[in-house]
This record gives sequence, C-alpha cells and structure tokens, in this order.
Amino acid sequence: METLTAPQGSFALARYPARRKDLLRAWDAADEYLLQYLADNELPRSGSRILILNDGFGALSVALADHVPHMLSDSWLAQQATLANLSRNGLATDSVNLTDSLMMPEGVFDVVLLKIPKSLALLEDQLHRIRPCLRDETVFLGAGMVKGIHRSTLRLCERIIGPVTTSLARKKARLVLPQFDPQLNPGVSPWPRRYRLEDTPFEIINHANVFSRERLDIGTRLLLEHLPSTHGAIQAIDLGCGNGVVGLMLKARNLQAELSFVDESFMAVASARQNFAAAFPQDQSARFITGDCLAGFEPASADLVLINPPFHQQQAITSSIARQMFRDALRVLRPGGECRVIGNRHLGYHKMLRQVFGHAEVVASNAKFVVFSAVRS
Repeated sequence: METLTAPQGSFALARYPARRKDLLRAWDAADEYLLQYLADNELPRSGSRILILNDGFGALSVALADHVPHMLSDSWLAQQATLANLSRNGLATDSVNLTDSLMMPEGVFDVVLLKIPKSLALLEDQLHRIRPCLRDETVFLGAGMVKGIHRSTLRLCERIIGPVTTSLARKKARLVLPQFDPQLNPGVSPWPRRYRLEDTPFEIINHANVFSRERLDIGTRLLLEHLPSTHGAIQAIDLGCGNGVVGLMLKARNLQAELSFVDESFMAVASARQNFAAAFPQDQSARFITGDCLAGFEPASADLVLINPPFHQQQAITSSIARQMFRDALRVLRPGGECRVIGNRHLGYHKMLRQVFGHAEVVASNAKFVVFSAVRS
C-alpha cells in the first residue's frame, strides 16, 4: 500500500488482489495528470455528473468520491479494488456507482474521464456506448502513458466523438482531449462480433474485450487438439474462460460434463454464456462466474481445470495471475484431478506448475506454445 498525493487530497491505495512482493503501484502518471488537470481547471464543479472509465484500481474514483462518480469497467477486480480502496480511506462504498462494461450509462455527464485501454476494440466499444451521454459542454478527458496512445487511438476518437487534441507529455503520460461533435454520425458499434468455429457447427460471439475476438488463436487451437478425454458426469472448470471455446469443446466431446466458466472480465463471461446457450440450448447445468480465479469454489470439488493464463493485469506484465490460478486449481481439484494448461513457450509455466503440484508433464508443443498437464496427488 502506498499514498497517492494529489490536489484532491492524500489517499492510501493498494492493488487488488493483494500479493506479496508486489512492487507495482495502484495508480500511474496518467492518473496523476488527470487529477492535476481537473484541479488546474477547477473541475469538477459542484453538482457535476462524472463518468470514469477503466479506472484500474480506483485511484480516480477514490480521489473524486465526494462527487459520487459513476465508474464503468470490464474488470471485476477493478471494481473490488475500488471498493477496498474506498474503505481503506474511510469513504462510503456507495460513494461510487459501479457499472460493468455491458451496461449503458444513463443520462448526460458533465465530466468524462477515460483511461485509454490497451485494446482498440474495447476503446471502440466504449466510445460508442458513451457518445449518447455527451453534450457540447461535456469535458471529455482521455489519459494514458505515451507508449499506449497511438495514431489509431486518436483516429478512433475522432471518428466516433469528434476533433481531438493532445497535451504535452508529463512523466511519460499524455492527455487526449476529444471535443464532442453532435453532427458526427459514427454509425453503429460493430461489437460484439461473430465467427464460425472451424470444423464445428458453432458460431462464436465475442464482446470487444475478449481475447482472440475474430478467429481462433493458435494457442487455443493447440489446446483444443489436446483436450483430455473425459467420460461421465465430471466437474470441469474453464478458468480464464474468455469466450468459452475451450469449455464448449470439452462439453461437445462429453455431454455429461458439468462446466463452470470463470473470468474476471464481464465481457468474457457474457460471451461464454451466450456461446454455451447457443450451442446447448437445453442444458442448464453450466455456471458462469465473474470473480477472482477460483475464490468461492469448494476444496476438492472438481475433476478437471483448463487454463489459458493471461500474463497481463491491465497494462502490467505479471506472472502472479498464473501462479494464483495454479494454486487455486490445486486446492479445488480432487485427488487424481488434472490441471491442463496452455502457455507461450517462453513463460516457463512448467516451473510454476512443478512448484505448485510437484510435477508437470508436457502433453504437446509447437514452436510457440506448450500444453502441460499436472495431476493432484
């Protein structure tokens, strides 16, 4: 936990979930730049309606909690971080209105603060969603680190919102200032998108923030080629499910399997839910959970956990998510239950699996990816 000092005050902030030896802060220079800009321009004014998008760990929402902002995020963890940081600073948890990425904000906002997401697709989706909430007088401020703001970012803002200017860089952060053009017609949002899953009858729907949105990626393809053979009413978990393709194909090969789809992204879980419902409309056994890995799952309650771990948390590269997934899988698996993992060859997941499970076997590999199996003893 560290202290963010800004014109709005000093705030104790921590990342979520808390991890030992995590040296990363719960805010960045772009958050500081936004808060300083607001103070320099005497914003927001009393009674202003504020919308904050992609607030990583709640730094902006906590600093502006006196104005009861609306926070829109695709991350369940970001929402939990915001609630924890509000409590940490003695602020009421209902002083921020939490909205997930699939909900349209209601009404018009006076101030909109957008942390530029890494995904252009998510940015496109969000700009379409918030455009009806803007008016000529709305102060719209985007912010990000310089390395994450590209010409494509600015072109997207211009196409959907209106003319864009940018600030000078400060501590490697920059502001993006779109001016709302009420005469602009950006058309309808192209999200979600669909594609036909090769060699299957399944049409896959993908919301904007879901990995591999337009085709099956080569890592998942390798895992699908090497799914374990299962029989009977097993309990299986697609952890970090994304659009749910892995769990979907396991179900197609074993109709008695009962699946749980788990991800921290609201868009991912929504995609998995829609894809499963379309493929198996009569099956009501699957569970769809937005949360922190396998928190809440009973020990020794599953026979199989399938994992394609992310190696980013927001903009930061990290191995801690994979390690937490493996530890949670060990706890939730029954003796003899299997954890099957796909990962980029360079990430070294075999070392982590051996630390957690005591062993790991290579099932298959190609030039870029490796499929591992670890069985609970």
